[in-house]
Amino acid sequence: MSGRGEESADERPSDPRPDGDGVEQGRRLIRIGGDRGLSLADQIAEHFFRMTWRTPLHSLRLKGRHPLKLIAVADDPFMGDVDRGLALVEGQLHFRGERHPVASLGEARPGWSKPFADYAHSFAWLRDLSTVATRAQGAPIAEAAMRHWLAGHSGRVTDPAWRADLWGRRIQLWTAHAPLILSSTDLVYRSQVLGALARGARHLDRAADRVPAGVARIASWCGVLAAGLMIPGGDPRRAFGEAGLARALSGAISDDGGINGRSPLALLDAIMLLTLLGQTYAARRMDPPAHVTETLSRMVAALLGICHGDRGLASWQGGIPIDGDTIDAIVAASGARVRPLRHASEWGYQRLAQQRTVLTMDAAPPPIARVMAGGCASTLGFEFSDGPDRIVVSCGGARGADLRLPAALTEGLRTSAAHSTLIVQDSNSTAIHPDGTLGRGVVEMELNRHESETASRIEASHDGYARRHGVIHRRMIALGADGRDVRGEDSLLPAGRKIKRASVDFAIRFHLHPGVEVSPTADGAGALLRTPAGAAWQFRARGGALAIEESVWIDGKGMPRETRQLVLTGAAPSGGHSVSWLFHRAR
Repeated sequence: MSGRGEESADERPSDPRPDGDGVEQGRRLIRIGGDRGLSLADQIAEHFFRMTWRTPLHSLRLKGRHPLKLIAVADDPFMGDVDRGLALVEGQLHFRGERHPVASLGEARPGWSKPFADYAHSFAWLRDLSTVATRAQGAPIAEAAMRHWLAGHSGRVTDPAWRADLWGRRIQLWTAHAPLILSSTDLVYRSQVLGALARGARHLDRAADRVPAGVARIASWCGVLAAGLMIPGGDPRRAFGEAGLARALSGAISDDGGINGRSPLALLDAIMLLTLLGQTYAARRMDPPAHVTETLSRMVAALLGICHGDRGLASWQGGIPIDGDTIDAIVAASGARVRPLRHASEWGYQRLAQQRTVLTMDAAPPPIARVMAGGCASTLGFEFSDGPDRIVVSCGGARGADLRLPAALTEGLRTSAAHSTLIVQDSNSTAIHPDGTLGRGVVEMELNRHESETASRIEASHDGYARRHGVIHRRMIALGADGRDVRGEDSLLPAGRKIKRASVDFAIRFHLHPGVEVSPTADGAGALLRTPAGAAWQFRARGGALAIEESVWIDGKGMPRETRQLVLTGAAPSGGHSVSWLFHRAR
């Protein structure tokens, strides 16, 4: 598909100013505050706002007429998960390894994990059911599940069922899959569904702007708009919703198309929300606002910028490697025809692509706790692939792993050691607090990118180890024009004049994809890597001792797979130290 091509050198703008397609030389990236998440005042305000849900005044606000029918039905352009759909046919809700009976939808405290509760209350399972069942087969199953949910939640405004972002998703999916939930001839049941929809829309009108900025707020306003488009007499709500969505997008999406929190999975989620919203407009024979279409195109370009040669998503910020066919289908449904973004200074990822070789790098400070829980200390990590074969990867999976995995493992996947980068004194470049938030560490970075006829090169440094260990980590990565050489250099430099210790121990980790076979060279200073496609890559290094150790990689189903990692270790003296390394494609 032409929309998945790479930029050529003459297609990049010549203007040296920083923008979504270029990096200002020596650009500084600064992580500003917010390490402790929401302030106490914000938490108190949020608590009191949710308490108002139970008041008679809020109940009065939710009252009003409800529609007798919907104006139209949007076409959901996305396929669901087949395994989850088949589980529904068997009367079970199944999500990321966690399984509960459909009847538990009506329980007030069902004992679900938070990710499972989000899946169940969002009604994302309607998409899964429609993927494996015809309307005649799926409608009785969906109706039975809906009856459970209505009995337990439609009459009581509670958390999490009435959380605004979940209502936003629910309204989008109820209106898109109305044939599954509104095919019944039971007029009382149909009235209950449409009444709940109207009450949820009124709740969203007041709550959409109160959810955290990012994909949650985008979901909330998409729900407001879906209600305005599909419920009769919704023109005022549509105008109100378009203004709210514009604010939500401007507060969450950067100029280069990335999302706050820097999570590829969150960006993919937001793209799907806006794409389904576009289908909702189409069902009314209307066009979405121009700013939504333009923002969606930028988001797709940013997403493609962190995809590998197999067209699948890289595992940044705890994500999982969504496969290329799924990404292609989502991009096609979005209607955006864009090239992968190479230089995303605000989004924080850099892309080098030559011939068959694609490399992506985390080249920005980590997300602050205020905008994303569960961020990863992955600064200056990289992944690279050779055509359809991934070679160097991140462990990934902290935000997408199977829910049955031990919490200690999933938390460990967030550490610097779980990424292909340098680690000092076996510590994280940014601290991970016991409550899961990211603390002190990387505050400031410098980033330079250079393009020439012979190579593309990124030079970046961060101060994550400066306060504790008195060193700056600088990494240079260059990709040759023929795509056969990935050269790198990692340096530890003194941070200012104050030297805290005589030397610091370091380790540079290169996690390998499970499909890569690795064997050491005879001299112990290198390794030979073989890909499933038969390509041979040689690894050589100077300045550190090489070892081949065990590692783990979280696959597209969220399950851990055993793999190996190349580890370079040594001690950097007070004056600094550099380690150079090379991946060379021999054939």
